[in-house]
Amino acid sequence: MRAAVDGVPVPDLGEAAFTVPPALADATVAIITTAALHLADSDGFSAGDQSFRMLAHDRGDLVLGHISPNFDRSGFASDLNVVYPRDRLDELVARGAIGSVGPHHLSFLGAQDDTMETIRLDSGPAAARQLRDDGVDVVLLTPV
Repeated sequence: MRAAVDGVPVPDLGEAAFTVPPALADATVAIITTAALHLADSDGFSAGDQSFRMLAHDRGDLVLGHISPNFDRSGFASDLNVVYPRDRLDELVARGAIGSVGPHHLSFLGAQDDTMETIRLDSGPAAARQLRDDGVDVVLLTPV
């Protein structure tokens, strides 16, 4: 594996930005998943798609758009929370462990080419702006 990635160029992303979020009990939390989830009545993802889909927190009619034929979909089929733990976030709010849940969550296609240039320069910053505009302090990443 190491030999396969030794020659892959690593982009210079500059200095990492960091801010101290509020305590979780006061924080607004959102999910970012790479399960390529999308609403049943909307456009899905196609191979190489580096855009994202906004998912309203109160919508549960989601389709798994992950394109790998080797991906085991049985967990998603039995419980959406396996890849999109929205119900668990609601439970954490009820227990006072987190302050609130953002009005939207974001979904990307996880199977990507090597550069992900569009995500780095376009859709990634646009996703961050959306979350910031929604007042999100912390994200829960669910890689699929």
